Amino acid sequence: MRQERVEPLSKAISGDFNYLAPAEEQRQAFGNMVFATEKMLLARMMRAIGNPPVQIVLWNGQKISNHDENTVARIFIHDRGALLKLVTDPELYFGELYSAQRIEVQGDLLDFLEAVYRVWPLATQDKIGKKLLAPFYDVRRNTLPGARRNIHHHYDIGNDFYKLWLDERMVYTCAYFPNPDTNLEDAQIAKLDHVCRKLRLQPGEKVVEAGCGWGALALHMAKHYGVTVAAYNISSEQVAFARQRAHTEGLDGQIEFIEDDYRNVRGEFDAFVSIGMLEHVGTDHYRELGAVIDRCLKDNGRGLIHSIGLNYPRPMDAWTERHIFPGACPPSLAQMMQIFEPFDFSVLDVENLRLHYARTLEHWLQRYENNIGRVTEMFDAKFVRAWRLYLAGSLTAFKNGGMQLFQVTFARADHNQIPWTRQYLYEPQRTPPGERHGNL
Repeated sequence: MRQERVEPLSKAISGDFNYLAPAEEQRQAFGNMVFATEKMLLARMMRAIGNPPVQIVLWNGQKISNHDENTVARIFIHDRGALLKLVTDPELYFGELYSAQRIEVQGDLLDFLEAVYRVWPLATQDKIGKKLLAPFYDVRRNTLPGARRNIHHHYDIGNDFYKLWLDERMVYTCAYFPNPDTNLEDAQIAKLDHVCRKLRLQPGEKVVEAGCGWGALALHMAKHYGVTVAAYNISSEQVAFARQRAHTEGLDGQIEFIEDDYRNVRGEFDAFVSIGMLEHVGTDHYRELGAVIDRCLKDNGRGLIHSIGLNYPRPMDAWTERHIFPGACPPSLAQMMQIFEPFDFSVLDVENLRLHYARTLEHWLQRYENNIGRVTEMFDAKFVRAWRLYLAGSLTAFKNGGMQLFQVTFARADHNQIPWTRQYLYEPQRTPPGERHGNL
């Protein structure tokens, strides 16, 4: 019997189809070709996101890096399926794979995220599919029933969870740090007072708040400025918490916490305020929000909207929108004007507190990590990692300028009782007339 020749697989590939290499050699050669393809796709993805200074380590130990030893982190991809998902849509799937522990970050997570954000190309709405579907998607997500589902997804996951890492007043919006060393509790009080000063509240006035969270601002306005407040919110857990606090502090007669949508605001008010709600409204509903403000604000009324914002219009990143904040759409300043311009409101002042939000998130993330054992008892490992990534990613976005925090004050066009300068914001706090409750 003639003995089979043993020759390289390349001979068969080059055209000698009468030759059949051993099965193991075929598998190895095929594996090498597959890996070469995966490596090419990964390199292409890295170029597409700006070649951040990180090293990729695959499940088979192969390492890929364009920065030699000057890397800030190692990214371990544990299986081929994770790699294929990542190269398909890194914006969406990195968060999903990280949460599922199919991707690991070896190194400081904040350093890694900052390195990626620094080189990530500016997002656009040029993709035809996203551009065509965006208006439909936005409207569908923020209809009355859609808005309730979205808010329930994020805010009704348990007050005990938020108590672990928010301040004692449960303020889940950007704090205001008179100096960088101010602690979180004092910075949140300073933010509440900063808002009240901008609104120039007077005892006996009526205020409507759209999206009141756990009630901290409404309580502060009533307690320290002597106003009555109608506060709207569609989160059941937050409303229940706020009502209990108002009862405990003896403010039932001054505050009504209403479990309802901002579109159903009724009555006339001296001031309108919204802190951290606009991100959930959707740009297609801005004129509707403007109509609500126009309907409920008195002739001498004024208002303030405090919102996460962007330098230019673009969608929320896909992972955060899908898993953390469904329906969220932070606006650019130009988009915010769609609230005011159709109703001839005058914008009086715009302040950007971006770095204040970065500092706020530093506090939140540290408190979250300090309580990671408790969080793990409440939720599964996927949730724990997702929220770590969300807080760290948000901190990085505000620090690097990818996200902004706008406070916009406005009034009727013919309202002339407005401050001559901004000095009133920074003068030593005086006890307002009718003050009943001591120091701030």
